[in-house]
Amino acid sequence: MKDTSSAEDSEELFLDISINPEGAILPLHTSVTLFLMSYCNIKALKTFVVVPENCTKETVNPLILPNNLDVVVISKQDLPPIVRSCRLPAIVDVSGMFCRAGLAVVLRHIIQKTYQADPSRKNILELLGFKKTCLKACAEVSQWTRLCEISIPLAVEKFLQEPSAVIPPEILQFEKKLGEPVRVHNDDKLRRQKMQQQMKSNGNTGGQERKPEYSEGTLQTTPSLELAAALSKLSIQEETLRSTREPSYIRKAKNTDLPPLEHVFAEGLYFTLTDVVLIPCIHLFLVTLHKAFPDKVSELPLLISWYNRVQQVPGVGGAVAACKITFLHFPDWNICSGHHLLISETCSEEADSSEDHFIGGPRPTVTKLKEHGIEAIFSPHPCPILTIEWENLPSAVSPAQGKMSSDRALRKQQQLDNLLSLVKHMAKSGDTIVDFCSGGGHVGIALAYLLPLSQIVLIENKEESLVRAKERSCELGLTNIWFIQANLDYFTGKFDIGVALHACGVATDMVIEHCISARAAFVICPCCYGFIQNTVKTTFPRSCRFGEVLSYKEHMVLCRFADQTALQLPPERRLTGKRCMGLVDLDRAWNAEEYGYKAEVISMEPESCSPKNNMIVGSPV
Repeated sequence: MKDTSSAEDSEELFLDISINPEGAILPLHTSVTLFLMSYCNIKALKTFVVVPENCTKETVNPLILPNNLDVVVISKQDLPPIVRSCRLPAIVDVSGMFCRAGLAVVLRHIIQKTYQADPSRKNILELLGFKKTCLKACAEVSQWTRLCEISIPLAVEKFLQEPSAVIPPEILQFEKKLGEPVRVHNDDKLRRQKMQQQMKSNGNTGGQERKPEYSEGTLQTTPSLELAAALSKLSIQEETLRSTREPSYIRKAKNTDLPPLEHVFAEGLYFTLTDVVLIPCIHLFLVTLHKAFPDKVSELPLLISWYNRVQQVPGVGGAVAACKITFLHFPDWNICSGHHLLISETCSEEADSSEDHFIGGPRPTVTKLKEHGIEAIFSPHPCPILTIEWENLPSAVSPAQGKMSSDRALRKQQQLDNLLSLVKHMAKSGDTIVDFCSGGGHVGIALAYLLPLSQIVLIENKEESLVRAKERSCELGLTNIWFIQANLDYFTGKFDIGVALHACGVATDMVIEHCISARAAFVICPCCYGFIQNTVKTTFPRSCRFGEVLSYKEHMVLCRFADQTALQLPPERRLTGKRCMGLVDLDRAWNAEEYGYKAEVISMEPESCSPKNNMIVGSPV
């Protein structure tokens, strides 16, 4: 460790460290981040580990930190103000106004920063996957991101504290995932090559043009086509897959007759960020399991095959050595290609539940609610006269500066008029106002300009949108604004008002839940009702009163038809959509009232400013 106070300005990375009776230990999120940094060999970040309050820096033994990185130990009270509002890990830029928080967001940024420093390191950029979306979807809506970023690390940390002969369900879910057929962008081509490879391996050569006969687990190639593709991608063998013309029986084979592709790594054929996240987690789990219950290891043949395989990836050996990890060596119980293949019906995010498909219209559901005295209620707009004079504001404040038509810009200004007038009506001098799901910052930037005595925080998962918002803010010279790229769960700061314009699907409910937890007022404009669904933390209907009348399936009928409010639809259909939209949001408002809030549903003025023109407004009583 060394003093970096004289180093050139750079982004700063902050990591958690835990203290127990035996001394300092690294939480798994910290271990994973340091492992990726060692794998990338990144030098462009000042790295700090943060000891809890009432602990001294001396409690941290330098020997637990990687030996190829310069890491400084600091106290929690020394954190930059913006980082104190976030869960670690977090990266803050030199301005102290832009923070990236949460494991997946931080890891993706480390990869991008490594590649920017040395564009020749394409193998690092390929950790983000074919479309650069690996672990990009937020954990609140993506089952896979949640499993890898949150569920498995938490399950492993609990297992390390209390080892058990019962394998955690999160580990079993990963084992099951490894048994599912792989889907990749060139899926059909690879599966036909695999069929040809299997035919040759089975002695069926010589131009015999007949349909192959094979059964699961009987055809084996060394190396398998999947492994050859993976090794080729990793550049650890010079020979690549040959693109020779297949025999006609291969070309004519039906897609349903082609053999499935099997996992080489966590997400399929190629080594990605997901594997990097899981290596420290699965390693510590296997060390503890093997020590306490060695016979249980054989119950995870696919996981063991994966664990053995990642050890052979170039660069992994150096990273584990730097992080003082000593791999275990297990026999491979999954030797035969196709052995232990599990066709999962539940572990795929693409799998649809039969509960999600509906037949018929919303009339029975609406009638059922009406029979129980429940109808859509719209309160009068508290600020019907909108006073934002856009023509007198700097161009960088107005959404018209963006790339949109004049008609769309006008509608966006009208939408902002509604939200801004309500927030200005609620806000007091010195309030902290959070613009959730901020996108390009239309709401937050306008609030920062109009309320210079308030602190405005923009929270958005998409980096590109937040970077554009920061550029507009710098053009205006705003100093009362923060930008946080993170999922909602990683923002822990105190605030007084939460606002969101067109929070998509269940994001509206997450924002309301966050505001209720902080006892903050809120002004939320929902959107994309058809994307509403039960999640790990949020279930529907939201309120007790709706829940006593409607099932989840009946509530989803309302959500489906609430999206049918587009201007090009017939007026009667739009009216039905508006009624369904009002009922869904009334359920949300009543749920807030169960937590001691006064909440109401309001229509934007004019209603033509958006097909999704509802606002849910609430404040603690």
